[in-house]
Amino acid sequence: MQLARLDVSGAELGDLPVLVSDDDRPVVIRVNDGDTAIMVAGVSAQWSGSWGVWLHASEDYSAGLIARDVKTLSHLLEIDHVVVDAEHDASAYADVVAALLTDEEVTMHNAVATITSAYNRPAPPRPITVWSAHEDEVRHASIVLRRAETRGAVTYFRD
Repeated sequence: MQLARLDVSGAELGDLPVLVSDDDRPVVIRVNDGDTAIMVAGVSAQWSGSWGVWLHASEDYSAGLIARDVKTLSHLLEIDHVVVDAEHDASAYADVVAALLTDEEVTMHNAVATITSAYNRPAPPRPITVWSAHEDEVRHASIVLRRAETRGAVTYFRD
């Protein structure tokens, strides 16, 4: 499996070609000069196909806010993957995001959140794979992809 991260500026978003990705080669967008979720939402009407986003969690941008933004994006365009990175505890943020992208009631406690009887409805129309970023790796369940190469604005992670 391979995951490709496309690093772009906000100005470049509107000019992106339609990219083809599938379950084995997803493409995730990271905007390097703005809020990725807001900027992707602003151009999403022009895009078709499956996409993903790379979001940076922090005390100011919590897992709950990330889940809300991803859920909203999923109703504007096909979002199949989200990568959550953070200065610390990226996997804990990712766990909360994944739990909040369901229709189920969420009660959990980990290093970044304490949630009791929360909902984030409606759930995205399609399942979303939530990855966590750790230095040169991205992880989902038992899958670990390592940074393999960078070509221009695209960084590839492979198993």
